[in-house]
Amino acid sequence: MQNPVIVALDVPSPERALALAAELAPVVGAFKIGGELFTSAGPDIVRRLRDTGAAVFLDLKFHDIPNTVAQSVTAAVRLDIQMLTIHTSGGRAMMAAAETAATQAAAAAGRPAPLVLGVTVLTSMDEPALREIGVPATPAAQVERLGALAVQAGLRGLVCSPLEITALRRLLPAHVQLVTPGIRTGAEKADDQKRTLSPREALAAGANWLVIGRPIYAAPQPRAAAEQILASLA
Repeated sequence: MQNPVIVALDVPSPERALALAAELAPVVGAFKIGGELFTSAGPDIVRRLRDTGAAVFLDLKFHDIPNTVAQSVTAAVRLDIQMLTIHTSGGRAMMAAAETAATQAAAAAGRPAPLVLGVTVLTSMDEPALREIGVPATPAAQVERLGALAVQAGLRGLVCSPLEITALRRLLPAHVQLVTPGIRTGAEKADDQKRTLSPREALAAGANWLVIGRPIYAAPQPRAAAEQILASLA
């Protein structure tokens, strides 16, 4: 089995990110670069991580008109990333443009296409939060609606809360990969994640990948924390 743990490098400096990556590379499957780190360090942090041989998940959640998203995806693929995110709420045409751009840019570079992941409903959002933005649905119903649309648009993967994995596995083709944030071990303080499961529970429900941030990078001994999580999955 592949190592399913993706560590979110949600830290403000490239030096801290690279030090964490060096410490954790032997015991995790990939590293996620999100908005904070990418904004502070730029594309160079992706190149430096890739130079170490680490797999990179670029989590910038592109959401714009189809042409702009396609151009953004093409630029991301040229950085040799293995996963990237777009918002499914951008619609079918935008998602299809992203998948096409990823496939074509990777083929031009002679590399496998990265996994374009559709973000359904952010794990910080619950039903009242959806109502505030005019969505009269439960998070579960909205995730299922957007997940089905993403697959129709040609996406091969989704980002979803652990609590929606089981329903998506019933709804979607088996080849669709599910990447799951909102993973908590139970030892952390409460934070802004509202829909969570443990690593073992999420894999048992059908997740392919687990995005784990604070439980690892904020631990007193990050590698020991990652090793403990990995051991819990055996």
